[in-house]
Amino acid sequence: MSDTPRENAVTQGWQGRTVTVSGLTFDLAEQGAPHGRPVLLLHGFPQTHRAYDALAALLASTRAGLRLLAPDQRGYSPGARPADAGAYTLPELAGDVVGILDVLHLGAVDVVGHDWGALVGWFLAAHYPDRVRTLTAVSVPHPAALAEALAASPEQRRMSSYVSLFRDPAKAARVLLEDDARRLRALYRPLDERAAAPHLAALGEPEALTAALNWYQATKFGEGTHTPPVDVPVTYVWSTADAAVSRAAAERCALHVAGPYRFVELEGVSHWIPDEAPGALAAALPFPT
Repeated sequence: MSDTPRENAVTQGWQGRTVTVSGLTFDLAEQGAPHGRPVLLLHGFPQTHRAYDALAALLASTRAGLRLLAPDQRGYSPGARPADAGAYTLPELAGDVVGILDVLHLGAVDVVGHDWGALVGWFLAAHYPDRVRTLTAVSVPHPAALAEALAASPEQRRMSSYVSLFRDPAKAARVLLEDDARRLRALYRPLDERAAAPHLAALGEPEALTAALNWYQATKFGEGTHTPPVDVPVTYVWSTADAAVSRAAAERCALHVAGPYRFVELEGVSHWIPDEAPGALAAALPFPT
């Protein structure tokens, strides 16, 4: 495992480097205090670490003692794209994160995860609690809560109907990219073109988008009932205008947290909380100012 700085890799305040774990090379963005309290920011689909631009800028100006670390995860980093869709399971994804922390010689970190990044965060908290000081799960609740809502809530089943297409990554990539990526662009609404641009640039080719979609094929949401409750301190941030996660799923989250738990509800905010409401998200974070 290795860690290599990248020259001229500064974008929106991020300093870029690469980290190699088990033969896969991950792009890692970092900003803040080099020896500060480490905060790991995990993106979801269809985004990259740039989903945290606004939050990172805010934290850099208001919480000077933080070291922000944001990897482009498996499938998103060009050097970390296994051909086998079965290589994108949550154990593999969480193992990548633990490997990155090992390369950086970090023990427990504060984890902030949005969308799929939240699911990775939940898995880390459940199976690697010694590496998670706190978990802030954004948008997506504990996997068991989501699985229960899928079983009990027609609204959640309707909201998750897109998953059936995404579980065929090659087909989904073709559909999303046709007609100048019209459907992929639509996924980012209500974000503007400026906010969506870095993600479109990273995922606008079939190989890249298919790799990112492999997460959907490798993981079945209904298996969330096998994820144990977590004991680490959890803050769960959900928004009322989320088109993918129902209130039924959000309100079940508390049932699967055995440790300290706080639920933060953002009124009128879409699924894209880090982009749309960075101030509210920053205020919800459980670590010191």
